[in-house]
Amino acid sequence: MRPIIYDDAPAPSPPTLLRHPYSLTEFQDAQSRPVDLEIQFKLQRQQLDNFHQDFWLDNNIRYYAAKETALSNLPETATDLDKENALSEFNTLWYIQEKERTDQYTDEWRKRNFQLIRLGAQVEFQKLAFRLSKFFQSS
Repeated sequence: MRPIIYDDAPAPSPPTLLRHPYSLTEFQDAQSRPVDLEIQFKLQRQQLDNFHQDFWLDNNIRYYAAKETALSNLPETATDLDKENALSEFNTLWYIQEKERTDQYTDEWRKRNFQLIRLGAQVEFQKLAFRLSKFFQSS
């Protein structure tokens, strides 16, 4: 997958299949300034992107290795139709085998994405409130 390049944050390190070492709760505070929420938003966004990248990188590596194994088990005299049938069966079995894992990933991704959307809305609301307070203070 293509790496994500952020124009508002340092580039994330390559996928590690590990979770981020910092807890985002360290950045939560009822009196958070807009900058604090923005930092939390950017960290959470990068974590979500890394989570997504790590899952699909691992999935693709395992898929292609298993696919090669399935094809290598065919006799050398196998026709193109034999290979096509073997791949069709392989893909069906792969889908069944990976369904629970993919469903768990999807549920977690949706949960994290919703949290990120909510945090993004909080950041924008806080920015608006800050701008309005500055506007009314200058009046």
